[in-house]
Amino acid sequence: MNVAKSSSPLEGAQEEIDQGRRFAFGKNWAEFLSSLDENRIEIAEQSLRDLLQVQTLENRSFLDVGSGSGLFSLCARRLGATVHSFDFDPNSVACTQSLKDRYFPDDDRWVIESGSVLDSGYLSRLGQFDFVYSWGVLHHTGEMWQALENIISLTRVDGFLAIAIYNDQGWQSDLWRKVKQIYCSGSVGRYSMQAIFFPYFCIRTILVSIIRRKNAFREYRRNRGMSIVHDWRDWLGGYPFEVASVEAISEFYEQRGFNVVSVKATKRLGCNEFLLQRVSDTLSS
Repeated sequence: MNVAKSSSPLEGAQEEIDQGRRFAFGKNWAEFLSSLDENRIEIAEQSLRDLLQVQTLENRSFLDVGSGSGLFSLCARRLGATVHSFDFDPNSVACTQSLKDRYFPDDDRWVIESGSVLDSGYLSRLGQFDFVYSWGVLHHTGEMWQALENIISLTRVDGFLAIAIYNDQGWQSDLWRKVKQIYCSGSVGRYSMQAIFFPYFCIRTILVSIIRRKNAFREYRRNRGMSIVHDWRDWLGGYPFEVASVEAISEFYEQRGFNVVSVKATKRLGCNEFLLQRVSDTLSS
């Protein structure tokens, strides 16, 4: 596997996982890829079109910050973009590389690297992009606001930033943070949290199916092409864990030269989704 390396050491990722300070996102994504098929890819591709409000990415550049499974890097490449993917987790880098090897082998318009959004030296070498995409990533860095700041310089003026950040639910967010800490503390914590919450998630999904008269398990697959069980595991273990309100994110970027193009907000647990356009390279007064 030929993956470019940044000069910043990333061996600390596995150490943090072993110490219970970080969830093994990459291992979860590796399991998800075993269920990936053309239908899931097409659904994910359409969700990316909807988020970015485009039908094609031909002649556009796309940066995937925290590529995870690599699914949305793949979708961007299929839509015609020149893609640069990076992730802090070595298993996520491997997942992304496996998709490139499967669908775009020997393609020089898709580069995959190990890198951290908190490594300013690494970021300074990337240049700027038409679309910077980071869905459900920056709130897991341990320094969310710094990460949100760092991706600004990666977005060219008139370019777009697409992010999803966990909604601030006050005490409920605090409770989930504790659950995630327990989950990542070791195998006992992981299995106990799964034993408690997987039945709860399952019963809730069945009740939603009954109330809406639709199969909520099947409908979930139609949302970005993801896997509900792998997302349950990602939710329970997703640590570090930070949150922000729609207003806080919008104000943060408006003060830094962005216009809010669209917001898909939730009033519950989950992510608020933003599409922002950079209209200035200076802070507003």
